[in-house]
Amino acid sequence: MSEKKLTDQEIVAKFQSLKQELQSISTKVGELESEKDEHELVIQTLKPLSGDRKCFRLIHGVLVERTVKDVLPAVENNLEGINTIIGQLVQTYKKKEEELLDFQKKYKIVVK
Repeated sequence: MSEKKLTDQEIVAKFQSLKQELQSISTKVGELESEKDEHELVIQTLKPLSGDRKCFRLIHGVLVERTVKDVLPAVENNLEGINTIIGQLVQTYKKKEEELLDFQKKYKIVVK
């Protein structure tokens, strides 16, 4: 299978595109890490409280009154989901980074 020859502009465009994808994944991981920290703080705050205690939760911009025993499992479940997504994004980042390095080597790109 022969690969078509890329022009210099196409090589630069592809390289910039790969770098942009890495940057975007990195930004998303940072946002999720911040959300993870917030969820952990909420869990840490709610754990010692009585399950019947009243608490409030913001759901899609609406403040809803619930009890700790209702909210805590939901927040813990959300935290698990966030951790899963972070793990997937980190794997994707590593693959893209490897792809970028291979592309750099193949076309002998030097970044200054």
